[in-house]
Amino acid sequence: MTAIKHALQRDIFTPNDERLLSIVNVCKAGKKKKNCFLCATVTTERPVQVKMVKVKKSDKGDFYKRQIAWALRDLAVVDAKDAIKENPEFDLHFEKIYKWVASSTAEKNAFISCIWKLNQRYLRKKIDFVNVSSQLLEESVPSGENQSVTGGDEEVVDVYQELNAREEQDIEIMMEGCECAISNAEAFAERLSRELQVLDGANIQSIMASEKQVNILMKLLDEALKEVDQIELKLSSYEEMLQSVKEQMDQISESNHLIHLSNTNNVKLLSEIEFLVNHMDLAKGHIKALQEGDLASSRGIEACTNAADALLQCMNVALRPGHDMLLAVKQQQQRFSDLREHFARRLASHLNNVFVQQGHDQSSTLAQHSVELALPNHHPFHRDLLRYAKLMEWLKSTDYGKYEGLTKNYMDYLSRLYEREIKDFFEVAKIKMTGTTKESKKFATLPRKESAVKQETESLHGSSGKLTGSTSSLNKLSVQSSGNRRSQSSSLLDMGNMSASDLDVADRTKFDKIFEQVLSELEPLCLAEQDFISKFFKLQQHQSMPGTMTEAEDIDGGTLSRQHNAGAPLPVSSEKDMIRQMMIKIFRCIEPELNNLIALGDKIDSFNSLYMLVKMSHHVWTAQNVDPASFLSTTLGNVLVTVKRNFDKCIWRK
Repeated sequence: MTAIKHALQRDIFTPNDERLLSIVNVCKAGKKKKNCFLCATVTTERPVQVKMVKVKKSDKGDFYKRQIAWALRDLAVVDAKDAIKENPEFDLHFEKIYKWVASSTAEKNAFISCIWKLNQRYLRKKIDFVNVSSQLLEESVPSGENQSVTGGDEEVVDVYQELNAREEQDIEIMMEGCECAISNAEAFAERLSRELQVLDGANIQSIMASEKQVNILMKLLDEALKEVDQIELKLSSYEEMLQSVKEQMDQISESNHLIHLSNTNNVKLLSEIEFLVNHMDLAKGHIKALQEGDLASSRGIEACTNAADALLQCMNVALRPGHDMLLAVKQQQQRFSDLREHFARRLASHLNNVFVQQGHDQSSTLAQHSVELALPNHHPFHRDLLRYAKLMEWLKSTDYGKYEGLTKNYMDYLSRLYEREIKDFFEVAKIKMTGTTKESKKFATLPRKESAVKQETESLHGSSGKLTGSTSSLNKLSVQSSGNRRSQSSSLLDMGNMSASDLDVADRTKFDKIFEQVLSELEPLCLAEQDFISKFFKLQQHQSMPGTMTEAEDIDGGTLSRQHNAGAPLPVSSEKDMIRQMMIKIFRCIEPELNNLIALGDKIDSFNSLYMLVKMSHHVWTAQNVDPASFLSTTLGNVLVTVKRNFDKCIWRK
């Protein structure tokens, strides 16, 4: 036990400036035996704090760890269970009763005795000791009585007293003067006896003579004892006062600790509140803009954009652990969600109305373009819608469902609008192509139904089994410059004079100009719409690497054209594919109308396929330089395949 006490003092109590006074090995009563140690300690610094500490041996090693500590002033009762019989059980009454069983009765008694002494010295007998033997409870005994009792014991134990040096010297002198005593011991003994009697009588007379002085000394001793009693009373009162001051200082120290802890908690709480207020507080102006902001004016759109960005920042703030458990944070997050849903509905509804209004406005302007060979300009509509680009980006990141719904509605409205515009545009082109020739009367009365045009196209495609021309000529035509195109045009006119006698050069030149104007009108329209889609719907256009083959160049154009007309959804693997899919849905009528126009030009004059081949090759080459994988490049590539087939048929017939 001494080794354990030394180890506990060294490892646990010395680092905490405490001194171990007593220790007892105990286990809890009525439970599985898990031994631990109860230690009585005092602090080495003033004010002295008396504690009772429970120490437990670690399960994973040979070291001890401090488990729980109680202040001794919190101990109310010590119950030893039995004051007569030896019993290792005892109870300690703190805020609740702890029942212990000591490893031995001796350790239990020593521990209770230590608690009693600490109670007498530091707590002014506040603790009640129940069922404790009176032998363990030491009582205060005056120091004089202790000395007398101690002296009496020493006389009983030590009967023999050794002579001192002076007594030995006196005996030697006396023996030198009485040499006869050596031969006659009895005479010597009698002489000594007589001398001792004389000395005893002298001593008695001396004592009787000093009785007065002894009485005076006793009186002085009595007065000294009275003074000592008074001093002890004063010291007791001072000790009580100091004990009261000590308790007050302990309370002040505890209150200071609690105040410091409270201040620290208040600072941390204020920091957390400032964090939440700074990052999750949405200005009233932003809330009003999200709820009632004008989405038709530029100032209102800007206010709504700023409010939407602020709302997104508040919703995406990285909360610290525990913030999501706060009711106010949950309510604020729910409020942000409601604002987001409300504004997303407002924005989607407004943009749908803008799409519908654009369809009506553009329909009213179709009449003025019905005579001219020109497509309506959508730039004002794109310019107005681009003001909502940032809001579309916000909608894409916060509510992708409504973003997809707007994308679908835009494609539906614009596909119908562009279909009307493009069909009217091609109708004007057909009228201008057929209006000045002798054979235009029969073509002018052709029905404009798609079924009839489709039959004509299929008859053109199926009239010959295999193509006699090679597709390698397309690559040669696509790399020629615009300067050489003029010399080619003149040579083509000469070839026309030599090969066709039924049509003159003026008609072919007119057809060439009309076909060029058709392609020149379609090209900026598609490019402008594709650029608007990428900016408005926040879809990045990634440029393809030069030299790569597109879908139009790898597969048969007729097959791809049928896929586009059927409206089969393409797998969207990237934003680039999404742009292409939207363009296919919006301009699904361009390729069929171009094929119908090519079929019409080939019927008017089969030699027109040569003009169309040159024009289409140049435009395909231009489109591929801009973006080889774009919708325009793919569509013109498909049409170029059809033109090349018609040209091969013309050569085969000639």
